[in-house]
Amino acid sequence: MTVPLPPPNRIYLLRHAEAARAEPGQRDFDRPLNEKGYGDAEIIADKAADKGYRPDLLISSTALRCRDTADAVHRAMGLTLDVCYVDVLYDATVDNYIEIVDAQDEAAVMLVGHNPTMEQTLEALIGQKAMVKALPHGFPTAGLAVIDFDAAAAVWRLTDFVVV
Repeated sequence: MTVPLPPPNRIYLLRHAEAARAEPGQRDFDRPLNEKGYGDAEIIADKAADKGYRPDLLISSTALRCRDTADAVHRAMGLTLDVCYVDVLYDATVDNYIEIVDAQDEAAVMLVGHNPTMEQTLEALIGQKAMVKALPHGFPTAGLAVIDFDAAAAVWRLTDFVVV
């Protein structure tokens, strides 16, 4: 696995908010956010905007719960934010997530995706020790990791972790 080098110089990893349980016959892919999830998506998007966290590009899984979460971010950040929906993020590996980020020219990229890949991607970027210290209970739904590239040390560092 290759860890990306800037650009981008900031990566936002946003795990989708809490999803509803699948209805009988409903595909996992088609599960929307539940009531709590819709509220949490709005809260985390507003918190991020209030902190001045604004990606140049938002890349989201095409799964409904991710699109719902991305929509909340889009509203909070302003409708000029470029949003791209990518099928491969639904059932992706860490390498897929890293490759998607690495392929971008933007200075700041946000991925809206799924666990366990979101957590594994954060760990791949900042290391296992930093991951466990920052998130001893794992990557929560509607959690937003803000990761910056430290050019002097040539490493990615977790700058902030925003939760509801």
